[in-house]
Amino acid sequence: MDRAQKEKVVEELGQIFASSGVVVVAHYAGITVAEMQDLRAQMRAVGGSVRVAKNKLAKIALEGKPAAKMGDLLTGMTVMAYSEDPVAAAKVCDAYAKKNDKFVLLGGAMGDTVLDTAGVKAVASMPSREELIAQIVSMIGAPASSIAGAIGAPASNIAGILKTIEEKAAA
Repeated sequence: MDRAQKEKVVEELGQIFASSGVVVVAHYAGITVAEMQDLRAQMRAVGGSVRVAKNKLAKIALEGKPAAKMGDLLTGMTVMAYSEDPVAAAKVCDAYAKKNDKFVLLGGAMGDTVLDTAGVKAVASMPSREELIAQIVSMIGAPASSIAGAIGAPASNIAGILKTIEEKAAA
């Protein structure tokens, strides 16, 4: 790899570290190509990506970034998974690590916060952006449905009373 290619890789990695909601670092020694393709497909499905890069270039790219302390995790055969959604990459990596012993979570970064393995698992247990939006919408909709029920209740009660009176008159 010549100097121009290395500079391009450092620039790309710098953009990843600056713009991603979360970056998860893991060891991947012993993972087959098919298993790595499966991980990449799972990450794409949630809007994330997987990147394997030389640790030295990644450490250079981290210089001056909020998560520069994450450079300590970059030893050995490491892979970086990242996504704009702060939870998506962590969820996929945690689930993948549970079913594949060769994929070992090391930690990661969320903004300027460096995460250890427990931190990545904690982030993975949080609801995703879509789940939070669904919860908020249901909370907003609940009072409206209660109001609609309360408004419709008197009319329903009057209709029930009229029906009872009509049945008594017919009897």
